[in-house]
Amino acid sequence: MSAGTYTPRPGAAPTGRMIAAQAAFETRMLLRNGEQLLLTVVIPSLLLVLFSTVGIVDTGGGEAVDFLAPGVLALAVMSTAFTGQAIATGFERRYGVLKRLGASPLPRWALMTAKTLAVLVTEVLQVALLTVIALALGWSPHGSPLSVALLLVLGTAAFSGLGLLMAGTLRAEATLAAANLVFLLLLVGGGVIVPLEKFPAGVRAVLELLPISALSDGLRDVLREGSAMPWGAAGILAVWAVLGLGAAARFFRWE
Repeated sequence: MSAGTYTPRPGAAPTGRMIAAQAAFETRMLLRNGEQLLLTVVIPSLLLVLFSTVGIVDTGGGEAVDFLAPGVLALAVMSTAFTGQAIATGFERRYGVLKRLGASPLPRWALMTAKTLAVLVTEVLQVALLTVIALALGWSPHGSPLSVALLLVLGTAAFSGLGLLMAGTLRAEATLAAANLVFLLLLVGGGVIVPLEKFPAGVRAVLELLPISALSDGLRDVLREGSAMPWGAAGILAVWAVLGLGAAARFFRWE
């Protein structure tokens, strides 16, 4: 036995392993938080069931669930990538959690990567649950799964950038209020439940440029109409993703 057999070898774990461990931790924290579950699971599911079974809103021709399911999928992405992430990150910043993690062997970019992976895992669970509910309500989806996946990824990037920008620049209490307010406003005016055609032409032209509207309409084009990849909607989401992530990287404050 050599003299150095039991010599400690302190040092950071490989970056990939650190990211995986942090992503698993972030996912558990998201799923254990009652408020997060309300935003990410309960509200989208209730909206899908309620508006699909009760004729409160005129969704046009065809089954209501065929219009609502893509919009609720977009809402689920926004609730996790934007609202939930903004609130959680904002309070982590307030309590000094981000500052301490930033001083750990885990690089800051790796921390943001882990948070993004946690969001994606949560979204997979959301999409699976909402798809099962929608199918039980009579949903008949069409189109390419690859187009749907690309839209969801672009939407996640866009909302993540905006959520991190808000969490990294505002106080935690302001982030909590602003994120929930934006969630409610976009729920009503983002084409999720109420078709954009119901709004005046001038207002509709502005609403169509919002990320939630682009994601809702893009998913609806694919899943309801069976269209090819809606590049217009994808382009809007890509622009929001670049602007949001770029601004978050530039202005995010860790303290």
